[in-house]
Amino acid sequence: MTYKMIVLDLDDTLLQDDHTISPRTKQALMEAQQLGVKVVLASGRPTSAMVAIADELNLKDYGSFILSFNGAKITNCQTGEELFSSTLSPETAHQLYELSRREDVWIHTYVGDFIVTEAGNQYTNIESEITGLDVFEVDSFIDSVNVPVVKVLMVDDPDKLVKVENKLQQELAEELSVMRSKPFFLEFTEKGVTKGTSLNHLIGQLGILREEVIAIGDSYNDLAMIEFAGLGVAMGNAPQDIKEKANYVTDTNMNDGVAKVVEKFVLNTTVMV
Repeated sequence: MTYKMIVLDLDDTLLQDDHTISPRTKQALMEAQQLGVKVVLASGRPTSAMVAIADELNLKDYGSFILSFNGAKITNCQTGEELFSSTLSPETAHQLYELSRREDVWIHTYVGDFIVTEAGNQYTNIESEITGLDVFEVDSFIDSVNVPVVKVLMVDDPDKLVKVENKLQQELAEELSVMRSKPFFLEFTEKGVTKGTSLNHLIGQLGILREEVIAIGDSYNDLAMIEFAGLGVAMGNAPQDIKEKANYVTDTNMNDGVAKVVEKFVLNTTVMV
């Protein structure tokens, strides 16, 4: 199979633990792009927190794309145009706030270039470190969130949050997509919006078949695109249940797992052809 697109989660997949791309991985991805393969970034991060990585890989020069907010936005790196955008109404954000109070977990969302929360906490601070966005603590979440938002996160201890996830996935099944991006991040987007559905929308516009796509990730919010792609790859540092649903398991993010996939399935195959 000749693959035409590589879709990459960022944290704990493309990026090492220090949030950098290893030289070997960068070289492999640049060589793939020089052969005409699209490299697409797909993350739960806001778009603004992905642009620097897209620039490092020269995605603009190769006419590629960013799938941000777990697929709720698709951005053309070359033009800055949003090809797809999904939001939650203020009323839905308020409903989620009330549910977070009921379940006794923290909650935050994005308004403009800020992470908005009522109470600062270690998990929202982690999100701030990952995205580079400042945390804005407000007196009232409901009063402050008065415009549509792309997604909402409930955050807390992983053991506690998995119980909340199971409960709210059932309770909100007809209303929202509910998934964990990290053990301590439970994310809510518009129903039917995942990295997988967003990827399907993108390749439809580009005339690429799903069989021609490699998708690589490590977490539960990556599962939809891993299962959708022709070659769904789990990182070596992914949970076991993610690995079991992938077509292929590569090395960890600290051992050039992405590079090894690109070298095996794109560069070597292309050379052989």
